[in-house]
Amino acid sequence: MKRLAVVDLGTNTFHLLITNTDEQAIVPGNVCKETIAVKLGQGGINQGIIQADAYQRGIKALTKFSELINFHQATEVKAMATAAIRSASNGEQFISEARDKTGIEIDVIDGEKEAELIYKGVREAARIGDEPSLIMDIGGGSVEFIICNASGILWKRSYPVGAARMMDRFHHSDPISVQNLREFTSHLDKTLPELRDKSMLYSPRILIGSAGAFETFEELESRRFHPGKPIASGPAREINLQHFEEIATILRNSTHSQRADMPGLISLRVDMIVVATILTEYIIRNLKIESMLLSDYSLKEGILFDLLSSPA
Repeated sequence: MKRLAVVDLGTNTFHLLITNTDEQAIVPGNVCKETIAVKLGQGGINQGIIQADAYQRGIKALTKFSELINFHQATEVKAMATAAIRSASNGEQFISEARDKTGIEIDVIDGEKEAELIYKGVREAARIGDEPSLIMDIGGGSVEFIICNASGILWKRSYPVGAARMMDRFHHSDPISVQNLREFTSHLDKTLPELRDKSMLYSPRILIGSAGAFETFEELESRRFHPGKPIASGPAREINLQHFEEIATILRNSTHSQRADMPGLISLRVDMIVVATILTEYIIRNLKIESMLLSDYSLKEGILFDLLSSPA
């Protein structure tokens, strides 16, 4: 039996997952699962730099992860960095300092590889059928889209329209102004024509949201429409589209203080959830999505399953 540690260095959050594996299978039950809201892209995501405060938060988070990895005696560690680090002018400096101070070797992956790994995670959570589905992963710096079916990936692409990046660029008033909303929508029109073309070709009608903002959508839906009822078990669950649209309208028209008071909305997403909501609405409307699922598994699980499937 091997003990593997996976580190996902996202733009908003750093994730650590430590689990036992046996003959290319995961032993049920995580040894350790830790998430830290680093906000690595704060103040610099659109300038292509990791600001000093965010830089130090990142090093501090990796120091804690290193301590947990050593405590749990993981025999293999795989750390991967995404949009914030790959697009930052001081990204290589961050990687070097992290290695020197924590011993964690970080690989920077491009958007195409990130999309592939997200798919590998989601397919282990959601039952992907013969009809095409669209996987969507909303990160802080980028958003990955994967059209797939039971046979595999049909098309994939990463776009620099992540929640932190779009919030910094378009969310300038609270509630978001009609003008900012129009500018954001126009930007999506100009950025995502290939996604619309491929969706016309493959006609995915199921949207599978990969963790992140979709966890918030599910939590808000549960509290509003099923109060007191526990969320269903399993790594993939349906989010009612009509319920989502009602929640989306509330979020789009809310102020920061109103969102901060919403039970189930974690502090990290209080502001970024607005642009994530608008983006999700845009995809549902323009791609004629008919149903939506949440996958608990995302990039970090994809990295893990990729390690398990690789030759020793």
